[in-house]
Amino acid sequence: MMLATVSLAGCAATPEAPVSSVTARNDEYVIGPGDRLGVFVYDNPQLTVTDVPVRPDGRISTPLVPDVPAAGKTAAQLAEEMTTRLEKFVKAPNVTVMVHDFYGPLDRQIRVIGEAVDPQSIAYRQNMTVLDVMIATKGLTRFAAGNSAVILRHAPGQPDQRIPVHLSDLIKDGDVSQNMQMEPGDTLIIPQSWF
Repeated sequence: MMLATVSLAGCAATPEAPVSSVTARNDEYVIGPGDRLGVFVYDNPQLTVTDVPVRPDGRISTPLVPDVPAAGKTAAQLAEEMTTRLEKFVKAPNVTVMVHDFYGPLDRQIRVIGEAVDPQSIAYRQNMTVLDVMIATKGLTRFAAGNSAVILRHAPGQPDQRIPVHLSDLIKDGDVSQNMQMEPGDTLIIPQSWF
C-alpha cells in the first residue's frame, strides 16, 4: 500500500521549468537530444534504467522521476539533480549517469559541409582536431579544393572568425601544422575545385 502511495506522489509532480543550458567547460561532454543514457541507482535496481533516450525536448523520464531536463548538462550535473529528486523517495540515493550514444547539443556539434566524402554533424569530443573530423567524414572528394577550406568559429560577443586550413596539405602531405584544434560549434567548409 505504501508503494502505491509513493508511486502516485511521483505522478502528481508539478511541471518543471523549460530546458535551460547549463554552463560547462569546452572540454566536458554536454548531453543533447538523441543521446542515450544509463541512469544507475546503487542498491535500487528497480530505479535503474540502462537505456533511456534524451527526447527532442531535452528531457528524460525514469521511475519515480519523470520529465527531468537533461540536455545542456554534463553526466555529473544530471546525476546530482537525479539524486536530489530521488531523495524524496529513497534514503541517501547514489546515482550515476553514463552516456552510451553521443550526439550532444546542436550548438556544440562540429558541422562539415561541402566536398567531404560524408558531410555530417559530429559530436564534439575533447581535444578533437581537424584530422579527427576528416577521419569521421571519410576524407576529401576528388573534386575538393582542400587547401581552400575554412573553419567558421562563433564566439559569443565577438565577431565570427574565418580560419583557413589547408586540408590537402594535411591529408596528402602530412603537414601536421594544419591539424588545428576544433572547438564546439565549429563549421568546416570544404569548397569545390573549379578545375
